[in-house]
Amino acid sequence: MTTIRLSAAPRPLGRSDILVSPIAWGMWRFTGDDRRAGRDRVEAALESGITLFDTADIYGAGSPGGFGSAEALFGRVLADSPALRDRLIIATKGGIRPGIPYNSTAAYLTEALEASLARMGVDRVDLYQIHRRDLLAHPQEVAGALSAMVAAGKVRGIGVSNHSPAELDVLQAFLDQPILSTQPEFSPLHTAPLFDGTLDQAMVRGVAVLAWSPLAGGRLLTDDNPAGRLLAEQGARFGVDAATAALAWVMAHPAGIVPIVGSQTPARIRAAAGAYQVEWTRADWYAVLQAGMGRRLP
Repeated sequence: MTTIRLSAAPRPLGRSDILVSPIAWGMWRFTGDDRRAGRDRVEAALESGITLFDTADIYGAGSPGGFGSAEALFGRVLADSPALRDRLIIATKGGIRPGIPYNSTAAYLTEALEASLARMGVDRVDLYQIHRRDLLAHPQEVAGALSAMVAAGKVRGIGVSNHSPAELDVLQAFLDQPILSTQPEFSPLHTAPLFDGTLDQAMVRGVAVLAWSPLAGGRLLTDDNPAGRLLAEQGARFGVDAATAALAWVMAHPAGIVPIVGSQTPARIRAAAGAYQVEWTRADWYAVLQAGMGRRLP
């Protein structure tokens, strides 16, 4: 029986020479003032083979540290251990501001990037993403701001997050360089990218797919979730748990999806490397999909 096997080898980020790991680590819960604990999480990700680190200026907005605090903590970790920077591919996002809620004007994005660089203590990020589309910003203006960032050497490549295929298309139409990545929510409990054209567009255009919430915010792992039970069974066959099998399920798609691990526990971060052990038959993969959708495919 044909099986789908996963590779831990780095791959290009979209149509670029930026090499990234097949799994990323996300910092939407990377908060607090404990630099040692922060460094432990960063090192746990590196030890598991993760090189792509995904953050955003808004991460931490709901914590005591407030807007920008996740980037600021990351910056303190890098300041304490400068050698770490050369081992990381840093991705951040801008465009959401509490109370607006979206702003992708050229002036704001330029300001947001400068603030992100300052908080992290770096002079360049590898990937800068528009976090969500600002419906009041013309895509030509957004494209101009992004192009200027790249031309200034402050950004290596650009991407989008939470954009539909049409929204990616309209922004790309005003750019003279490729959009390298798109970041949708994707898991067995949120399967829209399979059917709304997101993954198809990514495969046609060579756009990297970075999947946020691959565990559906933990809902996938509850005892009463049929998809979670199947993932636990699949994981047990290969010596890993359901959460790790869920990452492997996302990665098995031919778009080469990069799941973003959100855990802030070093042991849990390290466990992500077990995803490469998991193999899938088509029957097993589709069984999880149908269980997550709550209905059978035609």
